[in-house]
Amino acid sequence: MDEAVDFQLGGDARGKRIVVAMSGGVDSSVVAALAARTGAETIGVTLQLYDHGEAVGRAGACCAGRDIRDARAVCDRLGIAHYVFDHETSFRTQVVDRFADEYLAGRTPIPCVQCNMGPKFTDLLALARDLGADCLATGHYVRRVQGDEGAELHRGADPARDQSYFLFATTRTQLDFLRFPLGALPKPRVREIAAELGLGVATKPDSQDICFVPDGDYAGLVKKLRPEADTRGDIVDMAGHKLGEHRGLIHYTVGQRRGLEIGGSPEPLYVVRLDADTRRVVVGPRTALAVDAARLTDLNILGPLDGPLTAKVRSMARPVPARMVEDRLVFDTPEYGVAPGQAAVLYAGDRVLGGGWIAATEAATLAA
Repeated sequence: MDEAVDFQLGGDARGKRIVVAMSGGVDSSVVAALAARTGAETIGVTLQLYDHGEAVGRAGACCAGRDIRDARAVCDRLGIAHYVFDHETSFRTQVVDRFADEYLAGRTPIPCVQCNMGPKFTDLLALARDLGADCLATGHYVRRVQGDEGAELHRGADPARDQSYFLFATTRTQLDFLRFPLGALPKPRVREIAAELGLGVATKPDSQDICFVPDGDYAGLVKKLRPEADTRGDIVDMAGHKLGEHRGLIHYTVGQRRGLEIGGSPEPLYVVRLDADTRRVVVGPRTALAVDAARLTDLNILGPLDGPLTAKVRSMARPVPARMVEDRLVFDTPEYGVAPGQAAVLYAGDRVLGGGWIAATEAATLAA
């Protein structure tokens, strides 16, 4: 292994203390190895976030039974300390319950952002400070760049692995303390490093996007936590005319086309809106999905928003030109698939300027 990663600790890392957030996967394991190579005292910390029966042994989970054992085995091989802290109650309140409530309200949640905002970057950061750390290092694929006015958050160098969308809510204070040593590396090289070091997790599958859903059945989990979410209702067109019935709002998301089980329309119909108050699924042609602007709440600002920028409104979407007008994100051209509950993340080139939660959208004039 010839990588020499700068943990941005002001020169020689010997005499410093690095706490590494370890999920039991290959990424955080390699971060721990890179940290140990600097000569700094390195401590691995894992938060036990849930223990949902079959989830603890399932490939693709994280922060549960088998993954905790994998993290400990890596730390043993590296000769560093490893601590496990039980934060299941916090995770349930801040992430799982909110996930269910968002679906119940007709929104499309992003639990990974909530996890980063709560257990990972708030609780874990506090633990790292309590341990006397000089920084907290994670396995996220983003870059921390030291700018003229302090630390900046930038996209990961590997576009296929960039996780900046999920970290838009990172505060300036948190960014001062966080380090992301994998941000400049491609994922295949990270696995090579793990193999060169003989780490047992070198070929371990990546964790799933929503780690606390054991079988990928999101609707099933929401129904278990909130039984009322499975209540049937009407599918209506834009004018309110009934076209059919749905199985419960939790089975639908804005932009969805398949699974509506309604026919007779001369053109394909898409989910345009979920009305939690009336339990209606509103459908329309694709043009009805176009929006000119979105109102954002809980804005987190990491850079200047007073000029042209680009915005991502879904994790897999491409950034599109836009601008901020007070709390409104105004798109240069109509954007599709903008769903309340999702995040809008703002960029200037590779730099993350911040972002906010999509609370409401404004239909494009072409769809009026």
